[in-house]
Amino acid sequence: MNKVITLKTMRNSAAIIVLILILSHTVLATKTFEPVFEPRLEVIKTSERIDVDGYLGDPGWKSAARAANFAERQPGDMVKPEVETEAYITYDEDNLYVAFVCYDDPAAIRATMCERDQFGSDDAICLMIDTYGDASWAYELLVNPYGVQKDYLWSSIVGEIEGFDLIWKSAAKITDSGYQVEMAVPFASMRFPQKDVQEWKVDFWRNRPRESFNQYSWAAYDRNDQCWPCQWGTVSGISNVKPGKGLEILPTYVAIQSGSKSDLSVPDSKFENDNIDGELSLGGKYTLSSNFTLEAAYNPDFSQIEADADQIDVNTTIALYFPERRPFFQEGSDIFLTLFNSFYTRMVNDPQFAAKLTGRTDGLSIGFMSAVDENTPYIIPLEESSLLSPSGAGRSYVNVLRAVKSVGENSRLGFIVSDRRFENDGYGTILAVDGDIRLSGNYSIAGQVIASYTREPDDEALTEEWIQRTGVDLNDTYFDNGKYTAAFDGESFSGQAMITQLRRRARHWTFTIDYNHVAPAYRTETGYDPWINYHNLSLYTQYRFYLNNSLLEQITPQLYVDRRWGFDDVTRWRNFNVALDVDFKFAQTGLYLFYGRGFQSWSGKDYENLWTLSLNLNSRFTNQLGVGLSLGRALNAARWAQVRGRETTFDASLSIKPFDRLIIEPNFNFARSVNNNTNEELYDGFITRTRFRYQANRELSLRLVVQYNDFYETMDIDPLLSYRISPFSIFYIGTTHDYGNLEPNQNAPSRWRLTSRQFFMKLQYLFQT
Repeated sequence: MNKVITLKTMRNSAAIIVLILILSHTVLATKTFEPVFEPRLEVIKTSERIDVDGYLGDPGWKSAARAANFAERQPGDMVKPEVETEAYITYDEDNLYVAFVCYDDPAAIRATMCERDQFGSDDAICLMIDTYGDASWAYELLVNPYGVQKDYLWSSIVGEIEGFDLIWKSAAKITDSGYQVEMAVPFASMRFPQKDVQEWKVDFWRNRPRESFNQYSWAAYDRNDQCWPCQWGTVSGISNVKPGKGLEILPTYVAIQSGSKSDLSVPDSKFENDNIDGELSLGGKYTLSSNFTLEAAYNPDFSQIEADADQIDVNTTIALYFPERRPFFQEGSDIFLTLFNSFYTRMVNDPQFAAKLTGRTDGLSIGFMSAVDENTPYIIPLEESSLLSPSGAGRSYVNVLRAVKSVGENSRLGFIVSDRRFENDGYGTILAVDGDIRLSGNYSIAGQVIASYTREPDDEALTEEWIQRTGVDLNDTYFDNGKYTAAFDGESFSGQAMITQLRRRARHWTFTIDYNHVAPAYRTETGYDPWINYHNLSLYTQYRFYLNNSLLEQITPQLYVDRRWGFDDVTRWRNFNVALDVDFKFAQTGLYLFYGRGFQSWSGKDYENLWTLSLNLNSRFTNQLGVGLSLGRALNAARWAQVRGRETTFDASLSIKPFDRLIIEPNFNFARSVNNNTNEELYDGFITRTRFRYQANRELSLRLVVQYNDFYETMDIDPLLSYRISPFSIFYIGTTHDYGNLEPNQNAPSRWRLTSRQFFMKLQYLFQT
């Protein structure tokens, strides 16, 4: 009996133990994931070798600090990711070394062999560094699973600056368990305080695009805190290192042979070829100290490898805005940024000489640029339009001084002075102060106040040339209640402008209240302000719903209302707009619906009951196919015809990758408008542009751009062969072929002819000492 009881007892005890083990395993398996806010790492210097080749077996990695416990920050809110990620960091006298180990199914990894900065929908890792820790600017360095680089400079004023380039090394390798990345960032390429021991704000990110765009981070984030870099982790222990100091020389040789038709009005006129023209330019950069860098260039090469894409401008009254991609403006580019874009660098068009000094010390950022511009662009802003000089305004001398000081808790105050002196006695000067004050974790205010002082060039010949080439009589074009003409007649005037914003940024509810105005006699010769004589008041607000179901990730209803009126209290326009932004858990699909109603007044005519309805859809179905569609219907003001027009727009884009080295990117933009009363056609046309990109390896690439503009009946064919060693050491050779229909009317047959052609070659190499 005792034996039986003992056996029963043993059986019961065993059952209890098994139950306890099962429960314990269940508890451990379901234990809540704990993200880490503001994590810290102590970095140890390595004395061993590290080769940046994608393999992590080098002895230098043995003492590296390890960052783990990554959290999903998108679409989830600090939840445990589907896959694990680890990052490692160490350094030696010359480089900061970072490695990522990204666990995943290797068959599911998305990667493209492409030119630097060109991947967009790949798996990737990102290293983010704020070396000064004041959340005003930071480096973002990304690498895809093939080791291709992409880099940004982040600014608290405008966000990511895409044209920025840094010299650093990277390599990656797809493995049986995912992929891994190695990076070496030279201290010579970076800017940081001169201290014995550095303490930087750092975060490690991983982008993992699948059905959703998944993003994981080492540091946890509070979506109610509007300061993004403030929430990064801290890396300390990097000691006795020095930022870039030395001399960089950048010689460039460009050879060009151009040709064009002698008379476009005669289709069979002679095509004339110019002689081959070669130019040598020389740029240099010298680090004066750990904080200040001097950059200068003689006859700098400001050419762009790819021409700007055409924009539909048939119903646009202002000068078009194009992004800046020229290398000279990259160093310290964030310093010169302001809310009003008071220094639009593309207004420095063709300098014979340019120099720039930038630096940072004790929370103070300073930038000064000076240039002699041989062919000055000239924009005349008016109340309802802007006029762009067809031939420039001759030589001018440009000087810009900018300073920004960090104050308090992630706030900033600054000023900018900009001056352009024309060789024919005219000038344009602006003085401005600006600030961005953080009131709390959610609220901030920002603003800028500007005064402008202008004397127009006194050049009657330039006025007559403008009239002949454009048909716009500047002598009869007035502003500021008829006080001044737009002609180049030496008139002097002054004006002022301002902008102020109250912002709320939070997990759910976000808004911006914006008031800005530009006086009738305000003008900036170095900025982009295409309108004058207006007050503008607007409110933008949205509320984001985060969903947790099998179909939707987020739904964000939005509201935007604005009103613009002149200094004469006459309303220019008012709008009431609502929108719905939806993110799906399918093929990274985003849907945007927009509806707006409004009123506009142009050239003394009022346009009532205007409306706009549009739909935008973007998806990335697979690694090989991405689609973008946009459809719009509107009753709007056809400004040049001075009628209400029923407009239809359609835009479509594809990203097709037959294999990982070839990308085909066709775009199609269509617009048509008819008179709302008579059904007479006002405009009807499209622009189609296709880029073909083939990448043989990380250095060698072939690109072809084919563009057709139906509005002006022109076609461009631009092939380019490039060999890129680094962002600044490159060789390329290419051509541009521009065709036009020289008899585009119903009474004559189409006669397509080559109107202009150019062969060009560029050789540029960066020498560093």
